[in-house]
Amino acid sequence: MNTNTMTYKGYTARIEFDARDDIFVGRILGVRDIISFHAEAVGKLRKEFESAVNGYLAYCDEKGIDPEKPSSGKMMLRVPPEVHSAANIAAQASGKSLNQWAAEIIDRASRPA
Repeated sequence: MNTNTMTYKGYTARIEFDARDDIFVGRILGVRDIISFHAEAVGKLRKEFESAVNGYLAYCDEKGIDPEKPSSGKMMLRVPPEVHSAANIAAQASGKSLNQWAAEIIDRASRPA
């Protein structure tokens, strides 16, 4: 299976092609609820994705609950002390705060090649 992503209203979906059923299948990432969708063509898949997000948001509104947001922008990490120290040194050497340095490193590492 080949994997890609789509983004809409801040939500990201992982897209895979299911060769057995000859369809594209998507699942929204970063939320506890299982929100999935599928279509036979890419153009239709985007519409199904947007419909899934809009449906989720409408459901939450109807039930009076806050929709889960995929990410808040705050991240807590626990790393071994030697990794923390090395990261601090690398950040200082680049003239950045540890937060700025780590955000750039994570951003680079998380983008598709």
